[in-house]
Amino acid sequence: MLGPLSFSLAPYVRSSKALSKWLTPFASWYNETAGYKKYGFKYDDLLIEEREDVQRALGRLTPREQYDRTFRIKRASHTSVLHRPLPKEQWTPAEEDVRYLAPHVEEVVKEDTERAYWDNLTVTRK
Repeated sequence: MLGPLSFSLAPYVRSSKALSKWLTPFASWYNETAGYKKYGFKYDDLLIEEREDVQRALGRLTPREQYDRTFRIKRASHTSVLHRPLPKEQWTPAEEDVRYLAPHVEEVVKEDTERAYWDNLTVTRK
């Protein structure tokens, strides 16, 4: 079972200076227009929680990461009810928008893949 995070072009893009130079402005523009930072979210806050691998990865977060995630979700829910984004000074800055959950999800997917690979032993009676 391979998850959507298993395949990424990011290492290839980062290794090519020309491709990186060409795609970085587009990526920055897209990142700013996505709108999630206006509500105080980080990118990983938007991962679908109903997926089993994400559920297991959420259990691996530190208590501080869990608290921060819950705070961001509650704050965003409140601003959504008010029908207005946070004040500009409370938006998530680009340098703080780090992938805190994706490494855990990738680890869970790797473990599941390894388990599926090794868990195929069949016992037969002679």
